[in-house]
Amino acid sequence: MLKQLQKPESGEEIAIMHTNMGDIKLRLFSDVAPKAVENFITHSKNGYYDGVTFHRVIKDFMIQGGDPDGTGRGGKSIWEKAFEDEFSVEYRNFYGSLSMANAGPNTNGSQFFIVQGSKVSADLISQMKMLGEKKGFPDDVISAYEDLGGAYWLDGKHTVFGHVYEGMDVVEDIANVETGIADKPVEPVIINSIEITNA
Repeated sequence: MLKQLQKPESGEEIAIMHTNMGDIKLRLFSDVAPKAVENFITHSKNGYYDGVTFHRVIKDFMIQGGDPDGTGRGGKSIWEKAFEDEFSVEYRNFYGSLSMANAGPNTNGSQFFIVQGSKVSADLISQMKMLGEKKGFPDDVISAYEDLGGAYWLDGKHTVFGHVYEGMDVVEDIANVETGIADKPVEPVIINSIEITNA
């Protein structure tokens, strides 16, 4: 099994996202995305995300938050400037992945999203198999997309720095809320706090 999809080991640093719809528990991948994880942990510990909403929710795709302005245009990194992307062939935008939102290459700030799309068509799986490992689709990656689904087209564009290991039911509930203009939930979905602790 891909490391991304494994449960955390005892004592491993994790994040618990406390929302007004329930808790989401996340593994964090500091070995493959050290800057993104440092940014997320520091912002979480200093309360930057407290009271911030999931401002963009698109069912069968993803839920996005981390913008204190709630507009999708706000938020800064802990360094007060954008930081670079961090990609790994084995860490992908599978169903349940925690990834950095951005406005293009190397423009990471404070916003993130959790992938909720759970279907990848058989045609696309066949294309991945044809491309194979040399084109960035090892067998275990293809299997994960086939079994779980995800947003494969975001690979190499959005840094994957964590993964939900408990609480995807909460992510699903959030994905199913009523939305209005710009995919914004009609009733606010709020991140009360993000707790950094150990598994």
